[in-house]
Amino acid sequence: MSEHTSHYAPVKSVPFFTRGVLVVLAIALIGWGFGLFRMFFGLEAATNLNDQFPWGLWIGVDVATGVALAAGGFTSAALAHIFHRDQYHPLTRAALLTAALGYTFVAIGLLFDLGRYYNVWHPMIYWQGNSVLFEVGMCVMAYLTVLYLEFLPIVAERFKDGISMPRPLGKLNRPLNALLRFGNRVSGKIMWALIIAGVVLSCMHQSSLGALMVIAPTKMHPLWYTPILPLLFLASAIAVGLAMVVFESLLASRSFKRKPEMSALSPLSRILPLALGVYLALKVGDLAIRDAWPHLLVGNFETFMYLIEVGVCGFLPFVLLLLPAVQQRPGLLMIPAALTVAGVAINRINVFLVAYQPPYATERYFPALPEFAVTAGLIATIVLIYRFAALNLPIMEAEEERA
Repeated sequence: MSEHTSHYAPVKSVPFFTRGVLVVLAIALIGWGFGLFRMFFGLEAATNLNDQFPWGLWIGVDVATGVALAAGGFTSAALAHIFHRDQYHPLTRAALLTAALGYTFVAIGLLFDLGRYYNVWHPMIYWQGNSVLFEVGMCVMAYLTVLYLEFLPIVAERFKDGISMPRPLGKLNRPLNALLRFGNRVSGKIMWALIIAGVVLSCMHQSSLGALMVIAPTKMHPLWYTPILPLLFLASAIAVGLAMVVFESLLASRSFKRKPEMSALSPLSRILPLALGVYLALKVGDLAIRDAWPHLLVGNFETFMYLIEVGVCGFLPFVLLLLPAVQQRPGLLMIPAALTVAGVAINRINVFLVAYQPPYATERYFPALPEFAVTAGLIATIVLIYRFAALNLPIMEAEEERA
């Protein structure tokens, strides 16, 4: 069904607050409490980072993994709008929301990790063209702007009859409505350019995150260090972007007590093994070409993490996705989708934390309690905002139309 003929509406079948939501809210509050502790007392008091390990959980999970898992925005946009696969249109708005929230909280997570977080604006003024991290930062900022502009028509559709706030905020109604109409009119005319820019920018910074580690060959374990790391990061982002759309859609359907969008998810699950298979072929082929496979026989912690990443969370979901029964049943489809998401998340953790070993480090880095708490708090906040947005904005296809 085409986006132009689909009707979207806020979800009205469930309340915002449930017992599960209250648990998630408690996790979010605890995480933000530890976040404030870090802001007031610094990195040394809140983390186990040091001169040998200047980055840790917040970079490996909050930033690198968050960027990868937000790839569903550009993969779904490419399928629905660039390749004109109209059956995927019902999934694009939810994927866009997930991407916008993911990149927003990637930026927030980066603030916690930066020693001088108040200088986060410096890359916009002080350019360094030789820095891979500079390119990542500029692309993420540009893509986040594109995501907000792509999301603006959804907000305008919700408030097409005008924003009406009570006193004393009533004076803001007129300028806000004018701004909303202007933004919707402008973004509507350039939406085609925004979609193309979003795909291009995503491909750039997804691969650049891998290029960031190419410059540290003496500090990386051979199982993960490779000159084609940027290509592997891009290929894995495409695969996990498709898997994340499936995972998020099935999870939202269960949470909102709706029937899964199997008319779109089943065809998507037939594309996913192709993307995942290309990534796995590149990964295994690179290991063989570099003659790094003997490290799999050592039997240490690095070997265990690699086998979990590639075997359990790579080849297993690939095989499951080839089965027609798995492609057609929501409960079974959730398993390979979740495994693929977990596999790419473990890959980012392996590359940035497990494989990264400075030559003169005296001990391994292990995150402190505040680091775990802040990460869990950010994830919980994303879940809460997603639920609030789905209940108040036309994100999901209207139930009566789906019926």
